[in-house]
Amino acid sequence: MPAFGIALLLVAGLAAAADPDRPAFAPMPEIYRDGWIDFNKNGRQDVYEDRGASIDARVGDLLAQMTSDEKTAQMATLYGYGRVLKDPLPTKQWKRALWKDGIGNIDEMHNGWGDGGKGPYSRDIRRHVWAMNEVQRFFVEQTRLGIPVDFTNEGIRGVEAYRATSFPMQIGIGHTWDKALVRKIGRITGLEARAMGYTNVYAPILDVARDQRWGRMEEVYGESPYLAARLGVEMVKGMQQDHAVASTAKHFVVYSANKGAREFMARTDPQVAPREVEDVHVAPFAAAVREAGLLGVMASYNDYDGVPIAGSHYWLTERLRDEFGFRGYVVSDSDAVEYLHNKHAVAADEKDAARQAAEAGLNIRTNFTPPEDYVLPLREAVRDGSLPMSVVDRRVGEILRVKFVLGIFDRPYIESAEPALRLLDSPAHREVALQATRESLVLLKNAGRALPLSKNLRSVAVIGPNADDDHYAQRHYGPSGGDTVTVLEGVRAKLGDGVDVRYAKGVEASGANWPKIETLPEPLTAEEQAGIDAAVRAATGADVAIVVLGDGENTVGESKSRTSLDLPGRQLELLQAVHATGTPVVLVLVNGRPMSINWADANVPAILEAWFPGDQGGTAIADALFGDYNPGGKLTVTFPRTAGQIPYNFPTKPYAQSELEKSRTNGALYYFGHGLSYTTFAYSNLRIGPKRQRLGGNVEVSVDVRNSGARAGDEVVQLYTRDLVASVTTYEKNLRGFERIHLAPGETRTVSFTLGPDDLKLWNRQMRHVVEPGMFRVMVGSGSEDIRLQAEFEIVAE
Repeated sequence: MPAFGIALLLVAGLAAAADPDRPAFAPMPEIYRDGWIDFNKNGRQDVYEDRGASIDARVGDLLAQMTSDEKTAQMATLYGYGRVLKDPLPTKQWKRALWKDGIGNIDEMHNGWGDGGKGPYSRDIRRHVWAMNEVQRFFVEQTRLGIPVDFTNEGIRGVEAYRATSFPMQIGIGHTWDKALVRKIGRITGLEARAMGYTNVYAPILDVARDQRWGRMEEVYGESPYLAARLGVEMVKGMQQDHAVASTAKHFVVYSANKGAREFMARTDPQVAPREVEDVHVAPFAAAVREAGLLGVMASYNDYDGVPIAGSHYWLTERLRDEFGFRGYVVSDSDAVEYLHNKHAVAADEKDAARQAAEAGLNIRTNFTPPEDYVLPLREAVRDGSLPMSVVDRRVGEILRVKFVLGIFDRPYIESAEPALRLLDSPAHREVALQATRESLVLLKNAGRALPLSKNLRSVAVIGPNADDDHYAQRHYGPSGGDTVTVLEGVRAKLGDGVDVRYAKGVEASGANWPKIETLPEPLTAEEQAGIDAAVRAATGADVAIVVLGDGENTVGESKSRTSLDLPGRQLELLQAVHATGTPVVLVLVNGRPMSINWADANVPAILEAWFPGDQGGTAIADALFGDYNPGGKLTVTFPRTAGQIPYNFPTKPYAQSELEKSRTNGALYYFGHGLSYTTFAYSNLRIGPKRQRLGGNVEVSVDVRNSGARAGDEVVQLYTRDLVASVTTYEKNLRGFERIHLAPGETRTVSFTLGPDDLKLWNRQMRHVVEPGMFRVMVGSGSEDIRLQAEFEIVAE
């Protein structure tokens, strides 16, 4: 018996010892041969069972053996235990279920989220691994052709599994501006996922933020399509390295521009012009496919210009596959297929919706309902001839190809729980997560060098709804169950027992009658007043008050858009009351979207933005507050002064955000790219070569950056371009390069960038993506409104 077979039999044979529930089906050791698996149990090696054959040959051979029912079963998701699946392990009834013919993928199986987290297989790694193998064994041994499933899962801040490594929310990761770090995060996510049995992870999110009210701001890298593309490419490369997992990026396409930033059923009718669609919303997906070989895409709910994306041949086939070169498979964002019928009203019924989606290029319908809700209408469409079998063959072939690329046919099982035990939240992985958390911090304001704080203090008050709350590290689409360090705990650990660290929550993040009070203010409740009074007592006489405010469970997230960007609930009243004590105040924001903190900006000397920082948030924040870490993150989003300015974002067209009006508030509170440091940086010696370049050539840009202060620190060097004369209006500033560098005091480094033709292209009047000859301006600096040096070069025709 080959070693692979022995290992498998040990996993299966120890069922009784590993779990009190004995398997419903006895193992079939006879199908595990020397170097191959007899998936179809015919006693001979077929081409699709031969790992030495080409992937195209294996896909073709398997497709030729599949029945119509087996093919259509591959075109659906079975949501895991606690979601749709009622059984944590295979049962005899599975032989009568739709998935007796196989299934395309199983999502969120035993990942610890929702009701599935109450099951017996999400928290104990050994039992989890055994259970995942048992589920896979059903499909390998108990279905006719033995096609393994693709286990999918979420993972935008670490894989969604109990005690996996916890990274900051994706908006925080974006604020690191650190490409090498994001590659590491992707690699860790992929390795931990595969060790737990997941072969496909729904990350990264490549949507680009345009409206700060949007509930899912916390899940994106930021407002710049260039930054989203650069970080997204690194994340995909890290995840897919050595085919650890498939990366499935979401949400394709024009998803983040819903009318009025509305969510839930209103995710539709984006108000976006065609050139902005291409420049802002499409570009990150195109880069991930072309540069990183992205293997998965999630089709979004929304329409664009009246055509739902999930039913659009133009978007899912002509653009994604034919133009970008995508060779993976497309899943639906839950109800996207059903919405063709019951929301967008472009399909007559469920059968018509299934037909349209398959013909458009959708491979797998993924929704929180039984797979037969989709597969049965799909089969009816095949039987009546409205959906050609040739279309089904293409869609299923694309699914199978990904399974072969990932090695699921060659390695369908997790052969040992030891890698997962060794990898999940390991010291090395936690160190990367701590680095990410530190680098995500943005120092928004530091008047009079209020920060860093001295450690030689007698008393410190730590106040606010987010001061001792760890929910920010337990949010959806990432790990759960970690040992979270709150801000209060981080401060206490930093200062030790010799300093009196007082705590008062003050008020809830959102408060009573939320969100009604957002537009119809009410007097403070007795409980709220008592909480504020307690906070005042804690702050009175303290050397400093660290006030930790921001978002809570009810104020940001999917389907949690807002009508205001002000501090939610009674948080401003709390901050004002603490400030009125005369105790010096430092504000820390723990949140998922920009906030219009006008009063704080005018009255509080130091403001640190921490986003949702992951398990080690309290440690990193304390490091920054007390000078053991010098914050160097930069904003990837714009902070408007009021929601009334929206849309107000980066990049923007000339004078579209003009600041000359006398009847309204002008200017941003904090601009894209802004971020302070405990040190200073000087820019010099900008070089561009050649100054005249032919079409198709590269232009090299370099600049010297010196740490001109007394502390070591990080600077994010940002390069922007402007097409000075063009056939169409272009953005005032295009981010076209960035590097995060660390410099010791007095140290100088030369930072170099290459501008290629793609960096200079525009969509001309004929909607062709071209470089037009002419003059271009290069601007280099520390933020979009902190340009230190600029120069020009010319592109000339051949």
